[in-house]
Amino acid sequence: MGHSAAGKGRGVGEVARLSGVTVRTLHHYDEIGLLSPSGRSAAGHREYSDADLERLRRVLAYRELGFGLTDIAEILDGGDPTDQLRRQHRLLTERIARLRATLATVELELEANTMGIDLSEEEKFELFDGFDPDEHAEEAERRWGGTEPYRESRRRTASYTKDDWARMAAEQRELHRDFAAALADGESATSARAMELAERHRGLITGWFYECSYGMQCSLAEMYLADERFTATYEREVGTGGARFVHDAILANAERAEHSGG
Repeated sequence: MGHSAAGKGRGVGEVARLSGVTVRTLHHYDEIGLLSPSGRSAAGHREYSDADLERLRRVLAYRELGFGLTDIAEILDGGDPTDQLRRQHRLLTERIARLRATLATVELELEANTMGIDLSEEEKFELFDGFDPDEHAEEAERRWGGTEPYRESRRRTASYTKDDWARMAAEQRELHRDFAAALADGESATSARAMELAERHRGLITGWFYECSYGMQCSLAEMYLADERFTATYEREVGTGGARFVHDAILANAERAEHSGG
């Protein structure tokens, strides 16, 4: 950048006030070469030119989108902004899925509000290993009653009999046993075997409750790590590290499906 005329630029304090970033941040940008003031005052102090301020506006815009400073420097200094924006689009999509992780709790709450309707306490204990599916039913209705997965699951499970629930529980136990065997055999969560189990997991949810997209399944996977109830279940039924293994397999399978156009 060329030097601006003495006294025509803005000092770091003024730029900080105008932009809403701290002086320390501006100094950091200068130190790493992302944004260095190009002018000098009459007293020899470094000042920001109009071009510098425009670059700062662009830096802050990309930062707001979630780009790292290295990526921002690459974009502003001649990198391909289209490729970077495609990458950011993917990252933002993943972030949206994570933000919907709380919504994904619907799987737990759906079961809690539907499984126990026509089952006795003894039957629930027998089928669900002591878990009380009615425990959070009232909260489920309050929090998730308006969601489409909730409505779909309510419609589909309304006519389920004890035998139906027994078949569902048996499928789930079998899937957990297969996950446990893969983990015990030292399989990577990104292996074909683990990803096939993740696809079975998605099919089980779709088959019994609601249409489970890869995005929804990834949200469920995040919940398996964030919700201690799910984490404890997978640690018990799949093995030590089971929740992380299932989580990673689900994410790997979703990525494979995305790359294959699934």
